[in-house]
Amino acid sequence: MFASHRRDQILELLQRDKQVLVKDLAHRFNVSEGTLRIDLRILEDENLLERTHGGAVPVRAQGAVRDARDPSRSEVNYEEKRAIGRKAANLVASGQCIILDASSTVLELTKALTDHNYLTIVTNGLEAAMILNQNPRNNVILIGGVLRVGSKTVEGVLGKDILAGIHADLFFTSAEGISPQEGMTDFSLYEAELKKLMAANAHRTVALADYTKLGRRSIATSVLFRDIHTLITDKKADKEFIRHIKGTEVLIAD
Repeated sequence: MFASHRRDQILELLQRDKQVLVKDLAHRFNVSEGTLRIDLRILEDENLLERTHGGAVPVRAQGAVRDARDPSRSEVNYEEKRAIGRKAANLVASGQCIILDASSTVLELTKALTDHNYLTIVTNGLEAAMILNQNPRNNVILIGGVLRVGSKTVEGVLGKDILAGIHADLFFTSAEGISPQEGMTDFSLYEAELKKLMAANAHRTVALADYTKLGRRSIATSVLFRDIHTLITDKKADKEFIRHIKGTEVLIAD
């Protein structure tokens, strides 16, 4: 296969899957990982993708300026995310301490918690913190860190000392993908590391994932599948994927 043809196929895969991994591409095209890294560098120089640790993503996925006609992350599968968020809110009881990541799906949970009282909420999401701080009966703790470019998300592990002193009842999290082999995975290594700390300081971890994320994987693992206590997904979820889940509670949002 000519290099130009291979690069065209890489772009087709990226358009379809929204991510590519060097090791998978090397196996697919039967070439070395070094050759694939050269391909990705050339495509990046042409502004056709953006390289990440171990692979590549579409240019806009890393916070570049977005065309106003393109849906934001929060608008993709909005109805499914809203249903999942409302289902997750049923797990939260007055007086609990909960940790929320800054994902768009967990943001829908945040909106469903506005009438819950006497909660302690720990989050790295600026928007979630602002929404929940409007209720004076709740206590909101914002985790410090680096503000991600083009978003309302604080990432990094600068807030690990805050997390170390917290013993939460529940940790609600989402990801770019979730699979039995890799668990919950994200593009950002910094985001994944922060989520690891969040999970370690919560009694139970609740994964929120719409049907498009099941079976997908990204670069960095945040929570291993065996450490997920409850998975909440939607009614479009692949039944075979759900059927093979063992040891994790599965809830389906209507």
